[in-house]
Amino acid sequence: MEQVIKNYSFKHTLNKAAFRDGIRDGVPIGLGYFAVSFSLGIAAKNAGLTPFQGFLASLLCNASAGEYAGFTLITAGAAYVELAIVTLIANARYLLMSCAMSQRMDPKMPGFHRFTMAFHITDELFGIAIARPGCLNPFYSYGAVLAAGPCWAFGTALGAAAGSLLPLRLVSAFSVALYGMFLAVIIPASKKDGVVAGLIICCFIASFCAAYLPVFSGMSSGTRTIVLTLVLSAAAALLFPKAADEEEK
Repeated sequence: MEQVIKNYSFKHTLNKAAFRDGIRDGVPIGLGYFAVSFSLGIAAKNAGLTPFQGFLASLLCNASAGEYAGFTLITAGAAYVELAIVTLIANARYLLMSCAMSQRMDPKMPGFHRFTMAFHITDELFGIAIARPGCLNPFYSYGAVLAAGPCWAFGTALGAAAGSLLPLRLVSAFSVALYGMFLAVIIPASKKDGVVAGLIICCFIASFCAAYLPVFSGMSSGTRTIVLTLVLSAAAALLFPKAADEEEK
């Protein structure tokens, strides 16, 4: 009985520490989200949505590309089926992220943790979660979402309320914080592993070329991301495989 209490206390301490780390890492992401979602709120207002409706849309859909596509279709008076299909295509890359995160979860993790983490997957939150060593702790993701999620939703509401009062160039300039966050995720990993650094450089080059090549340029950015992710990750797995014991370590 005493051992069970000690194990519970130790696990509780780890969860609290992970939750605090998530809040800490989620704050800069939230600041970037606020700037980006402000311009998203302007698009929501142009689509005829109220600030509360914009708030609710961002609270239930954590994807800028999907929301922009949705608001554009609402403005055009598209049918619900079209809205659902386009949003699914625009957000399809999150299927790959979910698969990657599922490989890092403790097999004993309850299902409700898995569903909650999957619902809140975004590019940035996925980046900071997958960069942590060991099995993923759901409480780290909860802390990051608690810090970043409200900024996304409230930023959309404020953008819808303000309309077009602020110039879009100024709002777009604030979103540079998100790119800084991405650099903070990939630079430490590239310093530790030369293979990772080389793959990152290849990804940048491939992404740039794909935007101009005739075959890929006609695709949406989300589709290009999926194709490049599958091709580059498969090539990396074949050329630079990792032993199972190394992964466990």
